This record gives sequence, C-alpha cells and structure tokens, in this order.
Amino acid sequence: MSIPFDPHELDPEEYGETQTTLETDHESAIERVREVCLDAGFGIPVEFSPSDMLNEKVDAGRDPYYVLGACNPAVADRALDATDGRIGGLFPCNMVIWEAAPGEQVVYHISIMKTARLLGLPTDDEEMDAIIADTGEMVDAVFAELDE
Repeated sequence: MSIPFDPHELDPEEYGETQTTLETDHESAIERVREVCLDAGFGIPVEFSPSDMLNEKVDAGRDPYYVLGACNPAVADRALDATDGRIGGLFPCNMVIWEAAPGEQVVYHISIMKTARLLGLPTDDEEMDAIIADTGEMVDAVFAELDE
C-alpha cells in the first residue's frame, strides 16, 4: 500500500510540526512544559517515558525522552464529532521532550488535527477548520511561552 502523497514533499506547516529548545535539565523541562500546557488550557491525562521503559526492557541506552499527552476535553469532544470518532486513534496531542545534550531539551509537537485532515478523517470540514484554528492558537501559546 502506498501513501497518496509524498510525505517528504509536505511543508511542516501542513502537519503542524513545532519545536523549540529549552536550556535546562530534563526534569525541569518536563515540569515547565506541563505547567505551560496546563496554563494554555490542556490537561495531561497521560504521560510516560519511552526511554525509561526501553532502557529497562531491552537495555537500549536511550537518552532521556518523555511524552506528555495533552488534551483539551471540549476540543477533543468536537474533534470526535467532526471525524465520526476516528480521530481517537490519534489521541492525545503529544508534547515530546527529549534531551539533545546535557542541559539542552527539545520540545516537539505535531498537530493531530492537521494530521487528521491529511488522512481524510474529517466528515465536517467546516468544524475541523475551526478546531484546527482553536488548537493552533493553544499550541502557539504554549510554544510562545516556552520561547520566552
């Protein structure tokens, strides 16, 4: 099966790729991103460390890597309706923090709403446009605060 488009030709704006770098230790970066997400209207229903799990289970030797699963319940509810429930396969909106070097943490996010659009999940395009705009503002607020 092939994808109906070449992913390498996509502009990161089309799938909502955003990242920034924080000059701090890994644990402080996680706490900072969590606080800023909460202030922007996201909850954090899920969080985990793939690096801890992989280092424990398969002795991967991975540097610190952490995932905060952010969610705004009102927006998630709208997105479920606008996609006939299929967007749940992409939930939650992950904010990823990985240690690029000691004292240097990358914060990374891809818009699940824009990804859903690329995959053809919306059944209500007008509502999905509004959801993308709303979540875009929230993510922009998170990264603007992190960049300060």
